[in-house]
Amino acid sequence: QVRLVESGGGLVQPGGSLRLSCVASGSISSPIKVMGWYRQAPEKERELVATVSSGGTTYYADSAKGRFTVSRDNAKNTVDLQLNSLNPEDTAVYYCVADNKRYRTDYKVLRGVYGMDYWGEGTLVTVSS
Repeated sequence: QVRLVESGGGLVQPGGSLRLSCVASGSISSPIKVMGWYRQAPEKERELVATVSSGGTTYYADSAKGRFTVSRDNAKNTVDLQLNSLNPEDTAVYYCVADNKRYRTDYKVLRGVYGMDYWGEGTLVTVSS
């Protein structure tokens, strides 16, 4: 079992930046296959934001490309999400996620085809003036 704990959410003005962090703990014997971030805005469905494999391959939703950067530290079991050029539409609860099924292909896991095995409790990002 893997536990994910997020930090770094808060209130930011439009155009501003924020950095989210997540640390994984529990039964982790090797780098987690894929880690990343989803988000859920008010009255909207949960959506994938960005993911990164243990080898460093990344995947971004169209809404995140060019503005957000996902990174991870395998040795520390952490994944970060740098949020730049934020706008009110980015207001959401951001969830750290992880998938560690070794038989699944990175290509599909990165794109959220199977959903994700582990979820954090979420951290709220509010973009408002």
